[in-house]
Amino acid sequence: MHPTVQKFHDMVLEGNHEGVSELMADDIRFMPPTYWATWRGREAVSAVLGHVGEVFEDFRYRRVLGEDDYWILEFECKIDGLDCVGLDLMTLNEAGEMQQLEVVMRPHKTVGALREAMNKRVATDPRFLKLREALS
Repeated sequence: MHPTVQKFHDMVLEGNHEGVSELMADDIRFMPPTYWATWRGREAVSAVLGHVGEVFEDFRYRRVLGEDDYWILEFECKIDGLDCVGLDLMTLNEAGEMQQLEVVMRPHKTVGALREAMNKRVATDPRFLKLREALS
């Protein structure tokens, strides 16, 4: 496994969401499963992932697939008591930093619960007033 992917994997399982930002390219792109938009930049993506880490319950990775600069981390968790399965689709840049992270999840009901939980968090987090412009 690529060292960046291994560090990401381990930090997420440890709940070290702040440390994950060190693995990101400055201009990282993050596509969430809850709406069709892209968060851009290390500060914005770190803030979003920090909240996601607090919403996911009983998170674990089931398997990791990939090679070179393209990786898939399959996970399962609960959101508000609802079961979820998802994939982190990660692309690394030439420096080995996370350049793009796209998350896909199912089922629809759980994705809706994630969206609701994240909207509540974003609405009360002053960082997001500034970071809203990071959306494209």
